[in-house]
Amino acid sequence: MAAPGAVAAAGRALSRALRAAAAARPGGAARPLESRALRGLGARCSGSSSALGSILGIPAEKPTCALGQHPPPVATSKEEQKRLLRDRPDQPQNPKVLRIAIIGAPNAGKSTLSNQLLGRKVFPVSKKVHTTRCKAQGVVTFEDTQLVILDTPGLTSPLKAKRHKLEEAMLTDPWDSMKHADLVLVLVDVSDHWTRNCLSQEVLKCLSEFPHVPSVLVLNKVDLLKKKYILLELVTELTEGTVNGKKLEVRSPFKHNLSSSAKTVLKNTQAFPPENRAHESPGLQETVKAQEGSGLDSSSDTRAPEPDRVTEAQGPKPRECRDLKNRKGWPRFQEIFMLAALTGEEVDTLKRYLLMQAKPGPWEFHSRVLTSQSPQEICDNIIREKILEYLPLEVPYGVTQVTELWEEGPSGELLIVQNLVVPRKSHMMMLIGKRGTVISRIAQEAGQDLMNAFLCDVRLKLKVEVKS
Repeated sequence: MAAPGAVAAAGRALSRALRAAAAARPGGAARPLESRALRGLGARCSGSSSALGSILGIPAEKPTCALGQHPPPVATSKEEQKRLLRDRPDQPQNPKVLRIAIIGAPNAGKSTLSNQLLGRKVFPVSKKVHTTRCKAQGVVTFEDTQLVILDTPGLTSPLKAKRHKLEEAMLTDPWDSMKHADLVLVLVDVSDHWTRNCLSQEVLKCLSEFPHVPSVLVLNKVDLLKKKYILLELVTELTEGTVNGKKLEVRSPFKHNLSSSAKTVLKNTQAFPPENRAHESPGLQETVKAQEGSGLDSSSDTRAPEPDRVTEAQGPKPRECRDLKNRKGWPRFQEIFMLAALTGEEVDTLKRYLLMQAKPGPWEFHSRVLTSQSPQEICDNIIREKILEYLPLEVPYGVTQVTELWEEGPSGELLIVQNLVVPRKSHMMMLIGKRGTVISRIAQEAGQDLMNAFLCDVRLKLKVEVKS
């Protein structure tokens, strides 16, 4: 993980500049820039901090409420899970609900983020693409609010789906989820320098097809990024310079060094009328001073614009028609979050924001429901996750899973026996490993994950055979 020294330095420099600008005002006048930019970058909901504020080293407020409620376990029998899904929800007095679709390119971390939001691992996670094969629902119930998370396969093209022999559901499920979503999270892997500078064509098509669904940009794996200033550049590119109707103005080119990154200053300009905006959102203005320690000029914008300053402050038109092939970002994001889903860093900030976005409405699930998946589906997915991790290249995609035994043991433990059928003997040897080391490791790790999902002792036995 990269050292946050440059980030903290940026925050300190920003604070000094704001104080200097305020002191220069006659009579210690109010500081509109600080209230407008920094508070906009601060908590949108109690106890949370904004993404850009966090990246710039602005201290986050302490949360006013803990989100550490223990999520319910998944039922171990298919019948019990069906009964829970059929049960009428135990509605609170004033229920609120929010349906969230999470979309993004394959391997962006969608399932990892879903698991972190749920507080328990029920979706498969792997470094290989196309680990999630179909859409599944996760349920977060907190006080009077219920979040329904629609975990979807990575958006891919029909050509790639044909090449990898993917099911048709992997093409249609993300689009179906968008039809039922109240809000969409667009996940981008910032550690992948090949893809991070633009949204994929499939993601842009999906957003363009459903422009009425509020969208939020989530930059994932920021802990793997050593040069934090890249995040500010990515924000500008992936939002096309506009967030929630506000233009992100760039006064001068961003200098790729520590001293300039410590002098980055944020500011908003309005692009849409206030009545068209649901709430205040942060903007970005990068100012790189030539002289060390110079203050920030927060005077009126009546002066002539600088030669390299972007003066156009008009946001995207609702029915703007642009060729998607020439588009890199989406100018209608309402908010930006930067986090590390694998470690859980800043996930609670996003979770609080989502809880605040919930609207009055009846719950869809009983509070004891964690996922719409059956226990057998969870078991199959977790075992397949381990197979993907330990087998090379395309070998894992040819493994067929057959559950031979699923029953409760004499001491209340869950007994599972699954047969793994492979097309070739060479694949069987790879899956078993030398002296059975690979298959033993898969069974051990999958069994541990299943115990965490079901909250009971799990005895998992795996067998391997060649398809006859």
